[in-house]
Amino acid sequence: MTPSPATAASTLVAQSAPAQWWEIVAALGPLAVLLAAVAAAVVGLLTLRQKAQADAFALAQKSEADSRSEWWRRTQWAMDRALGSEDDVKALGLAALSVLSESELAREEELRLLDIAWKSVIERDEDLEVRPARTSAAKIGVSAQGSDQRVRAAAAKLRVALDRRLGRHTPKSIKDLAEQDFR
Repeated sequence: MTPSPATAASTLVAQSAPAQWWEIVAALGPLAVLLAAVAAAVVGLLTLRQKAQADAFALAQKSEADSRSEWWRRTQWAMDRALGSEDDVKALGLAALSVLSESELAREEELRLLDIAWKSVIERDEDLEVRPARTSAAKIGVSAQGSDQRVRAAAAKLRVALDRRLGRHTPKSIKDLAEQDFR
């Protein structure tokens, strides 16, 4: 005799037993693999993001270090000129130092070094506007007064820039001298 569909269903239900634990684990296996893959992808993306940020930071640091190194090379060149023996060369060096002192690459330590440099060119900063002309400019056939004025004006411009950056007061006589144009 063939069982009817209702009898077959009741027989099937009656014969099924609760699922064993390994069957449940086997059924959840694909879900566990999917969750592990998602977790690995998230960790991988976070690692790549962190590496990209670290690389960008390192590149920015290297770029700043390179820029500061080049700034210092130019500053050394300008200091060599400022401490030279000819007034026209000194004026050029002091003018270059004035421009370099405005750079954001110059930290307070470097600004203090520039402060020492201009003071070594001008013996006493209070006497900046009244120091007598040097004779070296006369030796090369240039007006000693004009060359010396260029040196003093360039030194005054450097002092004004340094005083502004270092937060110091600049006397009016130095500001006036810095505004003069001795070409």
